[in-house]
Amino acid sequence: MARATGISGLIGGALLAVLPGGPDGFGAQEARNLRLAAPQVLVDTGLFDYILPRFSLKTQVRVSLVPSGAPAEAVIARDGVAVFADQSGSWHLQVLAPDHAGADRFADWLLSEVGLRTVLSFAPEGAALFHAPAVAAEAAEEQVFDGDAKAGQALSLQHCGRCHVVSEQNRMKAIGSTPSFSVLRGFADWEERFSAFFVLKPHGAFTQIEDVTAPFDAERPSPIVPVEMTLDELDSILAYVALMVPADLGQPLQMK
Repeated sequence: MARATGISGLIGGALLAVLPGGPDGFGAQEARNLRLAAPQVLVDTGLFDYILPRFSLKTQVRVSLVPSGAPAEAVIARDGVAVFADQSGSWHLQVLAPDHAGADRFADWLLSEVGLRTVLSFAPEGAALFHAPAVAAEAAEEQVFDGDAKAGQALSLQHCGRCHVVSEQNRMKAIGSTPSFSVLRGFADWEERFSAFFVLKPHGAFTQIEDVTAPFDAERPSPIVPVEMTLDELDSILAYVALMVPADLGQPLQMK
């Protein structure tokens, strides 16, 4: 991987995807009230009537839908982080108020396996309207990853397996609300997510990449044992993930 045009470029894109905005610091009451902007064409499908009560029941965060362009803490639009798709293309999430706890909770939930499955299970009249963002079928050039995939597997289990299901080896040891590696691999922007994970919440609070990230603020140390790695080790994780079979989440749920 050419790091000058690969990881560094993706880091810049990821930083732009989280837009600044919103007041610094929110009270507990404000954090439980989230304004979500969405285009009317998506609202009219009934998706939000289906998923938002389920999110609120789980998190106690109440979501108010507002029109596109209105003041909001989060937005569903055509750019940002891909979260689901329909026949017209992918829909993306933008967190406009990164300090808003309710927006963070919604982003975490929508990007989790549970959140995605909730979206996919929305099937008015028995027909599912949405599916997982597809992996791009074609590319101008085949992406080549120079890292050591075998080492990447071990590094993934060591560093990421605390929260994410990396493989069958840690399936019973991860946090169920975080997306598994196979689910993340199924997103069209999976490479961006993995390459720049350390600037995406919540990773920045506990991750150090040698010669890239600034040291932790002495007054805000890592809340857990820090994740510490080099760019070469990150390349190895990318090489490992590139070989994974993406999860197939596009099929209707089978109820037993």
